Amino acid sequence: MNDPIATNNLSDPWWRLNNLYKIKNKEGKVVTFKWNWAQEIFYKDMWYLNIILKARQLGITTAIQIFMLDRTLFNDNTNCGIVAHNKEDAEAFFSDKIKFAYDNLPNDLRKARKATSDSKRSLIFSNGSSIRVGTSLRSGTYQYVHISEFGKLCAKFPEKAKEVITGTLNTVAPGQMVFIESTAEGPFGNFYDMCQAARAMLSAVTAGDISLTKMDYRFFFFAWWKHPDYVLNEKVAISDDMASYFKELREEHDIDLTPAQKAWYCKKKEEQGDKMKQEYPATPDEAFESTGELVIYGKQLRQARETRRIGNFPMVRGVPVNTYWDLGRNDMNSIWFHQHLEGFHRFSYYMEDRLEDLTYYVDQLFELKRLHGWIYGKHYLPHDVKVTDISSRNQESREEILRTAGLTPIIVVPKIPRVNDGIELTRRIFSQCQFDAEGCEVGLRALHNYQWAFDDLHGIPRDTPAKTWGRNGADAFRQFSQGYRGKGGGFKAQQVQFGINGGGGRKYAREGKRQDTLTDPDTKHVV
Repeated sequence: MNDPIATNNLSDPWWRLNNLYKIKNKEGKVVTFKWNWAQEIFYKDMWYLNIILKARQLGITTAIQIFMLDRTLFNDNTNCGIVAHNKEDAEAFFSDKIKFAYDNLPNDLRKARKATSDSKRSLIFSNGSSIRVGTSLRSGTYQYVHISEFGKLCAKFPEKAKEVITGTLNTVAPGQMVFIESTAEGPFGNFYDMCQAARAMLSAVTAGDISLTKMDYRFFFFAWWKHPDYVLNEKVAISDDMASYFKELREEHDIDLTPAQKAWYCKKKEEQGDKMKQEYPATPDEAFESTGELVIYGKQLRQARETRRIGNFPMVRGVPVNTYWDLGRNDMNSIWFHQHLEGFHRFSYYMEDRLEDLTYYVDQLFELKRLHGWIYGKHYLPHDVKVTDISSRNQESREEILRTAGLTPIIVVPKIPRVNDGIELTRRIFSQCQFDAEGCEVGLRALHNYQWAFDDLHGIPRDTPAKTWGRNGADAFRQFSQGYRGKGGGFKAQQVQFGINGGGGRKYAREGKRQDTLTDPDTKHVV
């Protein structure tokens, strides 16, 4: 009678999920799987479509895979699919969780649900049900789909992420179940967009404005501080920065941590460093502040948040507003709005659009001036503003079109021989920049999205920027560091300010040698 197959409990899914399946715990011991606090909340509230933003080590991935295995074993003709961001993780999921749990079932149950096909990536059972893993699941029809670490997939492999959305998600009919879970990887990409949409939907549902349909995602967030194990009872030193952070959680988010939770967080942050908020977020917004290894301005953005240079920084009336552009037509056209005051470079507004004529953007600037009473200073545009616009009647250059439309004065920022020099200069001046969180929301997301290309073959970042959607906004921002003509903004002044050694100049530009210098082809502009 000790054999679970001999009991009458097999008709109860919750009993099965807490008594039938074996897993390996963190110590490598084989134990019976029991749903913890986070897993139980998720199970009781799960919807047809579910998107889960989470802290690490909560077992959500394991819970979903055990749930799907249970569905295939106790429902005929049920197909389950699991998507991982690479082949190795897909096969590890299958071997360590699904296959292990199945192989450790009671013998009578395994005989009743014999695996008629057993491979590294799939199990097909005698009841006509199956479960398989892969990096995409375009073919077939699935009743249950689990997409694991989708944020990582969106950040490192955006094309693969699009394939998952257009391929895998279209294999699931309305009324079936989808689980998308991940830690965050910055405020951009499909996972970010889907989370934000699901959060807005949840707020509207909670307010009673609408109802959740079978085609809407239910949003779940599991914060680190809700985990009962994340405590440390020993006394530890709490720095001023950490004390300020804990105060912010209490006053702005009503999260009042215990001394043991604060101690745990401080010691864990020593280990995790810059990745702490990504791996162990306290709030959904905090989770998306994360800056992964590929984010080119990741360190600078994190420091800007920590030193409160991203916040409420509106335009100051009467101070000239400069603009910095990246030109596009079929691509994105991006513009940053800037003031220099009180020793800081303040960016209070950002706009972008596409498929519009150049005069459209000039009209937008005039409208902003009319609405807010801005006084424009100088308009900094990249070197390709001198290119002839083939759509113009008189074969005018872009610069001529903009001047005719009323955009003056225009400062042309010269082309640089190495974009990485411009990136380095931007990093060095970042500590002097303030950003209005609301007015620059999209621009800040673009800076987060500006990443190094990833070498999939060798698993390492490349030293060239990737062609992400944020590149245009980042290139527009770089025009500021390369071209700003304010006091101390010339190339020679910045050499002194940042301790950059001279001696490069034209020879360096021709030879392309890597030195601790920034090139200055015409000595008039930062390059």
